[in-house]
Amino acid sequence: MSTGVRLIRNDRLAPVEYAYAAATDAPLRSIWVAGACPLDASGRTVAVGDYAGQTEQVMRNLVTALEGAGAALTDVVKTTVYVVSARQADLVAAWEVYRAHMGAHDVPSTLLGVTVLGYTDQLVEVEAVAVLPGER
Repeated sequence: MSTGVRLIRNDRLAPVEYAYAAATDAPLRSIWVAGACPLDASGRTVAVGDYAGQTEQVMRNLVTALEGAGAALTDVVKTTVYVVSARQADLVAAWEVYRAHMGAHDVPSTLLGVTVLGYTDQLVEVEAVAVLPGER
């Protein structure tokens, strides 16, 4: 079944490991996911000091949030990946885990370093927008 998401690439732009744009056709149901955080079920930050470990938990939580709305990672049309660091290597560590979870569904995404996120010891957060065909 088609998710309604078409990833758009452009050979006139630099080759990157994500689509430059995504398109959908109406009618659609939009899902706006709050930033997924590296929290366990009791609300504690996991993998303190570990960018990859926190990203694993973030992506598990993102999948769970999407499932609650009847969606999956393949329904995502855009993400933003926030990493608490000024070091590119730390951003790449988070990005590699994120990309492994996204697989071939390489949606448009923004990866950026920030100074702080909302939870104690939090290093990574991923927010997403997803769409599903038709009405619920």
